Amino acid sequence: MPLLAWSDIDTVLLDMDGTLLDLHYDNQFWLEHLPQRYAELHGVSRAMAELELQPLFERNAGTLNWYCLDFWTRELKLPVRELKQELAELIALRPDAQPFLAAVRQAGKRVVMITNAHRDSLSLKLERVELAPYFERLISSHDYGFPKESPHFWDALHADIGFDPARSLFIDDTLAILRSARRYGVAHLLAVREPDSKRGPRDTEEFEAVEDYRELLAGL
Repeated sequence: MPLLAWSDIDTVLLDMDGTLLDLHYDNQFWLEHLPQRYAELHGVSRAMAELELQPLFERNAGTLNWYCLDFWTRELKLPVRELKQELAELIALRPDAQPFLAAVRQAGKRVVMITNAHRDSLSLKLERVELAPYFERLISSHDYGFPKESPHFWDALHADIGFDPARSLFIDDTLAILRSARRYGVAHLLAVREPDSKRGPRDTEEFEAVEDYRELLAGL
């Protein structure tokens, strides 16, 4: 596990899905539940549903549309918010996340959530897990009109909260987003080794990765 230079960090920026919350819920929804319900509600086979969905997923990956429930509701002609509720019992906080959040707040660091999740997804998850009290702000990229993959997101975040990238830690499970943050100048970057508890560890390429958040607290 990386040893963080906490004396050089004022602001802690944290993703939500796959970073603080187990990504199993989202993977199960988008890869299993949504195709199945699409097939049922549109009267097609599961195989045909996946054939129709795959190009839409590929075309919109990494864009704000990918994360937008309004977009998918229109595009798929499905009640996506209601469908997400059907699996809500799978929404779960990583067991090591709460002690980390509590300790970082106790240490006086500024803690801000930055998520690509749509506000409705954020609300659904906050109903199931107690996250809000640990954060100064809960920011959805939809507030700015740009996903975290875009440099415009980071410009908007800086204008909004006035953080110093050189004195900020950012943790996210998406490598493309970490690279976007690095280009902006965020100095302390960590990936997540196992965002989905059911899928095992993964290669985080050039980024050091969190395995247990509690181990990051040394020196705090």
